[in-house]
Amino acid sequence: MIKSWMVIAGVALLVALGANFITPGDRKWFKRLQRPRWLTFEAAIPLIWTVIFVCGGWSAYIVWEKDPASSKTWILMGLYLLLEIVTVAYTPAMFRTRSLRVGTIIGASGFAIAVILAIAVFFVSGWATLLLVPYLLWSPIGTYTTKVMERLNPQDI
Repeated sequence: MIKSWMVIAGVALLVALGANFITPGDRKWFKRLQRPRWLTFEAAIPLIWTVIFVCGGWSAYIVWEKDPASSKTWILMGLYLLLEIVTVAYTPAMFRTRSLRVGTIIGASGFAIAVILAIAVFFVSGWATLLLVPYLLWSPIGTYTTKVMERLNPQDI
């Protein structure tokens, strides 16, 4: 029998594969951008997002297990999925359009979705809400960093 956590992890992995739709030229564009001097943690960003995605998946699992297959739970699963799609879209959308503004808009959209999700999940499980806190803390940092990079690279807005 397939467990709910397996389905959640499988869907998350499939969506995460969407981040791979970038080319060497896209990477080259991003590497040449000026960064703020305080951005000393860039190498840790993939690890940070991995932790955030694991926490998000765990949160979704808790919500699913509280009331499996109810219409309310399906709506919440849709919000989790939307949040992951928007989050994963950040890199390929920004790279392909070569627009930091696109990245800023997507980052801010992800944060707004996460706030809505956290409020909705709060009424189901406090633990599931707590597991969304890493996203709620990190997403504004990433969005702010992209916004600062817009100012440093006005030709790439």
